[in-house]
Amino acid sequence: MPFGDPAQLLRGLGSAVFGLQVGQAAGTLAREVFGTTDIGLPLLDRPAPALVPTNVDAFAEGLDAPLEEVRLYLALREAAANRLFAHVPWLRAHLLEAVAAYARGIEIDVDQLEEAVRSIDPTDQAALQEALSGGVFAPRTTPVQEAALARLETALALVEGWVDEVATAAAAPHLPHAVPLREMVRRRRAAGGPAEQTFASLVGLELRPRRLRDAAAVWAHLGATRGVDGRDAIWAHPDLVPTSQDLDDPAGYDARRQAEADGSADLDRALAEILDADARGDAQGGGTGGDGTGNSGTGNSGTDEPRDDGTSRG
Repeated sequence: MPFGDPAQLLRGLGSAVFGLQVGQAAGTLAREVFGTTDIGLPLLDRPAPALVPTNVDAFAEGLDAPLEEVRLYLALREAAANRLFAHVPWLRAHLLEAVAAYARGIEIDVDQLEEAVRSIDPTDQAALQEALSGGVFAPRTTPVQEAALARLETALALVEGWVDEVATAAAAPHLPHAVPLREMVRRRRAAGGPAEQTFASLVGLELRPRRLRDAAAVWAHLGATRGVDGRDAIWAHPDLVPTSQDLDDPAGYDARRQAEADGSADLDRALAEILDADARGDAQGGGTGGDGTGNSGTGNSGTDEPRDDGTSRG
């Protein structure tokens, strides 16, 4: 066969076209983001705040707030996000691992790809463009990928909610339009732009936090009950950060963590009692002066031994 295995050729074509789709979406995304953390994922190895003035100015058009206020508010959000990633070392790896776990499961459906190739006229540029942007070559989503997406969705919501709460609290005393700007950014993040929608249609990768408002409510509750330092201390370990259950019921966060702590303490006590019992048993079994098998050390008890008088004792 001069051109090789058709299935292999289709897989190669699928990978190439899929790469073109992702590249197209990334190019579109570059024209939408405000800064390095606008999609929730840290794009830089080392956090460094930056804004894209053209995109910021385009967002400000049509808003009632002055351009300078829009710039300052978005700059606060960018600074808050970079502060979070700089002070929480595990967060960047946690987010990127969720993305990587999803990416590892990507598989191209050869049958679907073959059908899609047959239906597209390569000479029709409009049809080809529609196929590239419409997710015709989108891979199937596996249960493992769905679990990774669920983790990513919750993590993105928590990051976005914290940034939303911190930036607005800092801006409110100084920017008259801080609250309306907060609402505009929330709506934009909830709806997603063309690039985010393209990523979603391609791989199901939701770059927008669906539960931004719930996450912001959690952080607001924790700030009210624990103070700013207590709220931010929760980022110290992944086990402490709010879960999807906490997003459903922010007020129950403390009660759930206390129940978890009590359950852990009960388990520790039970393990300690077991270990203590084992230690006492070992001490009793080996404390009679014998060889550890329960023998008293007076010889082989129960057997006949010669006596000095030449007789035997039973």
